Amino acid sequence: MNDFMSADLATRLTTAHVLSARPDAPVVPEAAPRPARTATLRAALATELRTVARWVEPRHPKACQPS
Repeated sequence: MNDFMSADLATRLTTAHVLSARPDAPVVPEAAPRPARTATLRAALATELRTVARWVEPRHPKACQPS
């Protein structure tokens, strides 16, 4: 049973692939590129990391003051 289904599927896929190379084959336009979703996340993460870095940064005592 699976052999017949596999043969039928292979035949249909091969035919579709071979006929797609013809000069009169339908042309599918390329999809518009999606905007990078990581840019906003990356900027927000950088801002938060800078905030945390300022919070953990050791404070230097001012000159001529006892610590």
